[in-house]
Amino acid sequence: MKGLQFAQRLNNLEGEAAFSVLAKSKELEAQGRNIIHFEVGEPDFQTPKNIREAGIAAIEKGMTFYAPAQGYMPFREAISRHVKKYKNIDATPDRIVVTPGGKSMIFFTLMSLVNPGDEVIYPDPGYPAYRSMIKFTGGIPVPVALVEENNFRFDLDELESKITSKTKLIILNSPGNPTGGVLTPSDIDRIANLIEKKSIYVFSDEIYDRIIYEGITKSIGSISSVKDQVIVADSFSKSYAMTGWRLGYGIMNSELAQKMTLMQINCNSCTATFTQLAGIEALNGPQDVVENMRLEFMKRRDAVVEGLNSIRGFSCMKTAGAFYAFPNVKSSGFESGDLADIILQESGVALLDGAGFGDQGKGYLRISYASSMENIYEALNRIDMLMIRLFKKTTAV
Repeated sequence: MKGLQFAQRLNNLEGEAAFSVLAKSKELEAQGRNIIHFEVGEPDFQTPKNIREAGIAAIEKGMTFYAPAQGYMPFREAISRHVKKYKNIDATPDRIVVTPGGKSMIFFTLMSLVNPGDEVIYPDPGYPAYRSMIKFTGGIPVPVALVEENNFRFDLDELESKITSKTKLIILNSPGNPTGGVLTPSDIDRIANLIEKKSIYVFSDEIYDRIIYEGITKSIGSISSVKDQVIVADSFSKSYAMTGWRLGYGIMNSELAQKMTLMQINCNSCTATFTQLAGIEALNGPQDVVENMRLEFMKRRDAVVEGLNSIRGFSCMKTAGAFYAFPNVKSSGFESGDLADIILQESGVALLDGAGFGDQGKGYLRISYASSMENIYEALNRIDMLMIRLFKKTTAV
């Protein structure tokens, strides 16, 4: 309304293409169209039964009131044991902050550390919330290119060249969204060497580290010489198919944990108690469900990559983690954004333009293969038939 104004900082917030494409897809479905959804990064598996039952039991026992802002102590203790086993991180409960989803930790970290004018290095292409939150806090986004020729890993020489006296934070995401690229242990060691004895933090987004197919990954939080400079973020959304439960956590030095707990008090109050009880069961219960999902995702990855490489105008490398394919469509004759829209409108397959993840994503598409094999084969066939028609039309002209 006239005379009413928003805060200027809101102009720095950016949206997320997955949700806008999902909205378009839902509109087409309302018109009777059959849409195959490859746009949202959400496992298509049910939350495991033992975890669901633990959440229900917690509600039945009356665990529906406020929890401590930093997180329910038995849950933080379970996280401490878990990260020692799976990430080789020594983290006492006072270094752990529980949040409603992993995205909260991105927000809390940037708000806690970055002042206007501070430089933040981040991957490009990368998860859109990184750049959005850097800008929101008044920080200066400094992208480092993830290129196909380097398996979508940081060029560490370029990374080093981007570090200046104004660098406050480096953001890592391995395995990565949208590319599926994985930093090697030697990559992590060198990054640790780059920040050691400098006033630079690292935010390590490790939400996909249980979904890796070849090789091994390493948490920079496991390196004792820099652990006080590192914030490790993880959540239960991907590994345990718990996207709607909104459950995540961060590991950091104890002083920063207290600052982030204050942030939590002023923002969310706490994470739902019964959700944290379900999280304890996820960590302490059988882990075979995580492995079974990983193996199924690997089969899907192989099918998607093989199928995409048989489609004219597409080429796709086989990346080592997460559940995304990132095909190169530069030889298709179309801008990636235009092609993504054509595929949705004409073939009923919802996927994302790689440019929505940064300038280096131009010429690529992101496909989430967190969908059934039946849907994968049908979608690949639809895209293949579409590209055949489009090339015929171009040749005829």
